[in-house]
Amino acid sequence: MVLANEWEDYELIDASLGMKYERWGNIYLLRPDPQVLWDNGNLLEKYSGKIDAVYHRSSKGGGSWENLKNVPSSWMIRYKTLSFHIKQMGFKHTGLFPEQAVNWNFMIKKIKNANRPIKVLNLFAYTGGATVACLSAGAHVTHVDSSRGMVDWCRENVISSGYQGKNIRYLVDDVVKFVQREIRRGNHYDAIVMDPPSYGRGANGEVWDIMKNLNYLISICCDILSDNPLFFLINSYTTGMSPIVLENLLKSHVLKKYPGMISSGEVGLSISCNDFILPCGIYGRWEANE
Repeated sequence: MVLANEWEDYELIDASLGMKYERWGNIYLLRPDPQVLWDNGNLLEKYSGKIDAVYHRSSKGGGSWENLKNVPSSWMIRYKTLSFHIKQMGFKHTGLFPEQAVNWNFMIKKIKNANRPIKVLNLFAYTGGATVACLSAGAHVTHVDSSRGMVDWCRENVISSGYQGKNIRYLVDDVVKFVQREIRRGNHYDAIVMDPPSYGRGANGEVWDIMKNLNYLISICCDILSDNPLFFLINSYTTGMSPIVLENLLKSHVLKKYPGMISSGEVGLSISCNDFILPCGIYGRWEANE
């Protein structure tokens, strides 16, 4: 497991009985996490008076935030030179997955060490954590997501990080259809990163199912890789999916065309009040030989 342990503005303080207590800058949130099966006390009682907001699940599905103190509609946190707008979203999210800092580090290092112009395609790009990271390393990034709200949020993160300009292209589009069009256009990329959801809908209602569609998407992405690609990175939060599945998919498609190294594993966060680790997702990477 690779741990995101270089944060200053984020801290996973404690976790117990399906909940996690976190610091996002100077805002303290208590929200659910299905991986937290152990008992380290009732966090609502344990940190009484030190919680700014709690996310409560609903028995009917979803849930809502309860602000115990004045919480701004948006606030900023930083990771090294990157700045992100944090907001209370539906279904417990904040617009950023801090464990992904391990992948940001990987991409930044690969791009900087390439010593050549690098074009990155970020698919299912969400609020642009990977996009901002790649821009910071000097890459040109094409950011694709089916949600206009997420693309607009990425613009905010790019601007606040100081990387706005002509090195980024934003697209509200269905990922599969976009890649198919790029094949017809003859466009190519040196690096591809994707964070496919388990299920989703495209910009025009197209249905995405990771179990049915991921293999095909990876296969057609190989047709838009350049002659000298740098990396191909897949993140996943799909319950029950093993990192080896991502590794096998990359072997089946990318490694067949391009020599290089493949790795996979889990990403996680250290819990600061004890020596526990919270597993947060999986990754699979193909990278060119150095």
